[in-house]
Amino acid sequence: MRQGVMLMSARSHPQSRWIRTLHSTPSARLRLVCFPHAGGVAGFFRDWAGRLPRDVELWAVQYPGRENRIAEPLIPDMHSLAERVTDELRPFLDLPTVIFGHSMGAAVGYEVVRRLTMAGEPHAVPHLLVSGCTAPHRIRPFEGHEVARLLDDDQLVAMLGGLGAGGSELFDDPEMRSVVLPAIRNDYELIQAYEGSQGQPRLRTAITAFAGRDDAAVHADDLRAWAQVTQGRFEARFFPGGHFYLRPHRDEVIRAVSQVLNTSL
Repeated sequence: MRQGVMLMSARSHPQSRWIRTLHSTPSARLRLVCFPHAGGVAGFFRDWAGRLPRDVELWAVQYPGRENRIAEPLIPDMHSLAERVTDELRPFLDLPTVIFGHSMGAAVGYEVVRRLTMAGEPHAVPHLLVSGCTAPHRIRPFEGHEVARLLDDDQLVAMLGGLGAGGSELFDDPEMRSVVLPAIRNDYELIQAYEGSQGQPRLRTAITAFAGRDDAAVHADDLRAWAQVTQGRFEARFFPGGHFYLRPHRDEVIRAVSQVLNTSL
């Protein structure tokens, strides 16, 4: 048992609305926990199951207000969201845990690792994978998205289509729009209000940062600035594509993630 933390057995599975098990294995040597983007859902990572190393268990975080949590209140600020996710993950640190977060999920994942570090668990997450997100002290609204939460439904849907996130068929149904768009507006407000202070103590966790070469929202220098938030190893990798490069280049991304997982212990 790690000091100060109540751990579950290595075969435990979370009885939590916050965490979905996408792939389990009794012989797991580590867990990969994925954090989705603004408006995203745990199911975004469902097709990663079965494509990772056999001894890796795949979990994904489910934020309130979507999929099986559609009726739950949204969380409007980063501090509260990160605190809740940290509390939900803390009992499951019996195995080394690697976090992968895309876009807003990268910032949430960073805040979770930062809270674990401050609580005396600096090695609970040996590696943080951040994707499509500038370093926390450089986060700013995507150009042209500054007032996204204030747009009407048609304008917001058109803006989202330009990012290439997929799932556009949901927006063709007015009823589904009314269900999905509130979470997207909430998450935009959350990430745009987030201030990741450069004065925070640096992590000890290794960080690998991914981005699409054509992502207009994430400049190369801002991605490489993740090196400034950790004392651990850092690497930046670029893939073909834009902000949601990991959809058309899924297999290449999973291979890169698997390389990190195979060297995380």
